[in-house]
Amino acid sequence: MLNKLLAGRTGYLIGFLASFGLVAFALYIQQKDHLEPCPLCISQRIAFMSLGVLFLIAALHNPTKIGRRLYGLLHFLAAAAGAAIASRHIWIQANPDKVMAECGAGFDYIFDTFPMKKALDLVFKGTGECSNIDWTLFGITIPQLSLICFVALAIYALLLTTLKKN
Repeated sequence: MLNKLLAGRTGYLIGFLASFGLVAFALYIQQKDHLEPCPLCISQRIAFMSLGVLFLIAALHNPTKIGRRLYGLLHFLAAAAGAAIASRHIWIQANPDKVMAECGAGFDYIFDTFPMKKALDLVFKGTGECSNIDWTLFGITIPQLSLICFVALAIYALLLTTLKKN
């Protein structure tokens, strides 16, 4: 039953909906609680959207066995990149004394002002605003929730590679 449901396009569409559903949830939290996302929050959203687009492409392509493995690798790598960003964000929140104490420049300002390499360095370094914990769910912060979701989506992507299309 599970194989029949997840094999083929449906499994990839579920991954797409989950990825973009998480971004929609982040936007909902942002609007509801009037939160301003930090550069690492935005980077995690970009990672979720990238993963979602890869799931959508796979759904449209409906690959065979070798293609499923290739897409599985791409999905896993995208999820791993997102997990790395979320892990860095968790570390910054756990060690606010090791990052800038004051709020840093915003995401838009960084990319408008600095060359791409420097902008990416600044984004992944994190800023003082990245150390703020403004929202939790059952005591779990947003980057911790993101990490859990990235790991779950990585496992899901690997599961899709093992299913056989009928």
